[in-house]
Amino acid sequence: MPPNLPHLTLLQQRCIEARVLGPVIRTLQEELGAERANAIIQKAIARIAYAQGQERARALGRNDLQAFKAMSTARHGSGDLEIQVVKDTPEEYTFRVVRCRFAEMYREMGLGDVGHLLSCNRDFAFVQGFNPRIRLVRTQTIMQGAPFCDFSYRVEPPQTP
Repeated sequence: MPPNLPHLTLLQQRCIEARVLGPVIRTLQEELGAERANAIIQKAIARIAYAQGQERARALGRNDLQAFKAMSTARHGSGDLEIQVVKDTPEEYTFRVVRCRFAEMYREMGLGDVGHLLSCNRDFAFVQGFNPRIRLVRTQTIMQGAPFCDFSYRVEPPQTP
C-alpha cells in the first residue's frame, strides 16, 4: 500500500472501486451490450486479482495453503464475511460464507447484478496467482442469489514427469 494512505478494509476498498467502476460498467453495457461489457470487466478484474495473488505470496514469503488460510482468516475477522468452516486440513480448507457484506453493499449501490464481477470473480484468479497448485471449487455465491457461498481450496499433488 502506498505510504500516507490510511489502512482501508477490503470492504472499504471495494466500495471505492465500485463507485468508480459502477458508472464505467453501466456505460460499457450501454455501448457494447451487457454480455460483452461484463466479459471485458471480468477479464480485467481477473488480471488484477492474479497479480495481487502473486504480490501477496511474495510479501508473505510463502505460498502454501496454510499461508493462504491465515491470510483469508485475517480477512474474515474483519466482519465483512461470516463463515462456517467445514474442513480444515493441511491439504484442504473448505468453508461456507453465510453472510456477505460485499453482496449487501453492491445491492445498496444498485450494482447487485455486477457485484460478482467486482468481487467473486477475483477469487479464482487470486488463488492461481498466489499458488497455481491450489485449486478453488465453488458452486454458488450469495452474490448471485444462493443462500451461502461454498469455498473449497485444495492443494493438488505435484505432477510427476
